[in-house]
Amino acid sequence: MNIAFQRAVPILEKLEDNGFEAYFVGGAVRDAIIGRDISDVDIATSATPDEVKKIFLKTVDVGIEHGTVLVLFQGEPYEVTTFRAESQYVDFRRPAEVKFIRNLKEDLQRRDFTMNSIALDKHGVAIDPFSGMEAIKLKQIVTVGKADERFTEDALRMMRALRFHSQLNFDIERNTYEALKHNGHLLQHIAVERKLVEFNKLLVGNNRKQALQHLVDTGLYIYLPGLAAKGKHISALEEYDYAGLTLEEMWAFILYGLKLTEPERKIILKSWRMPAKTIKYILSLSEWLHDRFTAHFNKQSLYQAGKQKALSANRIYEIITKQERSSGEALMEQYHHLPIKDRSELQLTGDDLMDWFNKPAGPWIKACIEEVEEAVVYSKVKNTKDSIREWLLRCNQN
Repeated sequence: MNIAFQRAVPILEKLEDNGFEAYFVGGAVRDAIIGRDISDVDIATSATPDEVKKIFLKTVDVGIEHGTVLVLFQGEPYEVTTFRAESQYVDFRRPAEVKFIRNLKEDLQRRDFTMNSIALDKHGVAIDPFSGMEAIKLKQIVTVGKADERFTEDALRMMRALRFHSQLNFDIERNTYEALKHNGHLLQHIAVERKLVEFNKLLVGNNRKQALQHLVDTGLYIYLPGLAAKGKHISALEEYDYAGLTLEEMWAFILYGLKLTEPERKIILKSWRMPAKTIKYILSLSEWLHDRFTAHFNKQSLYQAGKQKALSANRIYEIITKQERSSGEALMEQYHHLPIKDRSELQLTGDDLMDWFNKPAGPWIKACIEEVEEAVVYSKVKNTKDSIREWLLRCNQN
């Protein structure tokens, strides 16, 4: 049994000692069976939240209305959730009522895909009433029960199917795939933020190229922000080898492929309700990518872009132009030899300028600092106060 599960076995044993059932469930079980690294270990139990809280000294209510209590054990947090059955879903995203039950099979039955409906006991023995192990063996994504019902309950499961296809390189079972095609419209009921989480995971999966094509083939792309009229553009990305791009690089790559203007790029990112910092970074990277098509990085543009954006823009440029992928060593050598890497390293302040020229603060200070900054980057002047002062006074005389 995986060491992460072994560490949590005492939690299962303590629940059992108090007369309850307890099992490992969820993505950690699936990933352990597949042979992937596992992260959070989740536990399902027949004990109610109140009963769990009476058994363990350190707990946190994180979703108690849904049956989840966070148990702190040996410095690690574990989500312990009561077996539950769910009533009719409302708004295609959440159950109207959650009912606590004592039956494991009924709890597993409410899950999305068979590969996620496997439980492990404290000995590592699998409880698999819906043939999730077989699905993993066949590398298939199959819904628990009828696909139409699962997707109607929570439409985000359709995005999860494509996300798992990207991450695991599992095929989507035929009936499940067909259900994606005629239930896509239900995604319009799902919050953009939830769609973004799944789409981001899809974009960094090893099988993302095929997953993006399935997004088009199933018609799900129509219900994602800014993509409704971009099916052909998304399909056109298939000709490029974009393996290895980071999430931010993928977004810049996609924005380029969608043939958007600068204002349109900003609008589409905002429509995904990304954090402002993320939007700013991706837009900046997109600009440097567009600039890369007009010229190589010189000292000034390399300094302004910074190491990471310059490398990223160059990497995407090589993919789009289908050049042999470089390691970026030449670019980094050029960056390494820049006299300064950031304005904070510039040996000049506004106070220096006001003192040297005996002038009050004003717009001239910013202009002067930018002029000195460029001069230092191009090695026209050394980055010392004395050299900068001498250079400025000489320029001012001329």
